Amino acid sequence: MITQLLRSPGTPDVGVLLRRWRDRRGVSQLELASRAGSSARHISFIETGRARPSHTLLMRFAEQLDVPVRERNALLIAAGFAPVFSETPLNDPTMERFSGELDRLLAVHEPNPALVHDGLYNVVGANRTLLALISGVAGHLLKPPINTMRLTLHPEGLAPRILNFAQWRAHLLGQMERQISVTGSAALADLYQEVAAHPVPDGEPVLPAAYALPLYIEWEGRQLSFISMVTTFNTPLDVTVSELAIETFLPSNPETAAALREMSAEVRPPEPGPGSR
Repeated sequence: MITQLLRSPGTPDVGVLLRRWRDRRGVSQLELASRAGSSARHISFIETGRARPSHTLLMRFAEQLDVPVRERNALLIAAGFAPVFSETPLNDPTMERFSGELDRLLAVHEPNPALVHDGLYNVVGANRTLLALISGVAGHLLKPPINTMRLTLHPEGLAPRILNFAQWRAHLLGQMERQISVTGSAALADLYQEVAAHPVPDGEPVLPAAYALPLYIEWEGRQLSFISMVTTFNTPLDVTVSELAIETFLPSNPETAAALREMSAEVRPPEPGPGSR
């Protein structure tokens, strides 16, 4: 009865969802059967609605198809099972300790800029250096929740300051395309269409890249160069946590490292971060 209530009218059948994820991953019924310890015949029956998977088998399918945590709950509900992964807002009292650990992790990264964003690139936390780096952009882009894609690609955001904007824009849009293919998120696809429509400056010089594409950005008359690193949580058991990513911008040359030390010394004492909990 509970799962019937959870499954809203119009929700696709579990067989339809399973086939979508299999097609999205480019995995045949035979290959999935081999990976999950099932049979192609049984998978065919599930996808055509002639059979229902067990809870255990469905979770094995999801694991082999690398289905995101949020969508694993959707598969379970479509099959008539209760979801197994909680989805707890970061401002929930039970997440207070976890949120505090995020804040401490961001502080430890200083003087390097660092932030935490969710699956739609909304910022849920940032350290002081990052806040100093983005100061001066249009006010409407700094209203919580700050969205990193809008902030970076909007003409009134960081875009005019990014010296290799065309390169960095292509990197970010490619990253979003890959995430859309992995998650199938309609909301993320809408965000992509929005930010991809912003203009690209003409005549931009192609700046050199080393072992990874740097972000070249101007800050108070200086040219800073960063390498971006993204960290996610391994084996998350909560939907909210599964969609969080910590992005750190590491200096790619000594000049940037020195500028960050100066920036960190000049910024004011910690204030609540954008989209703070």
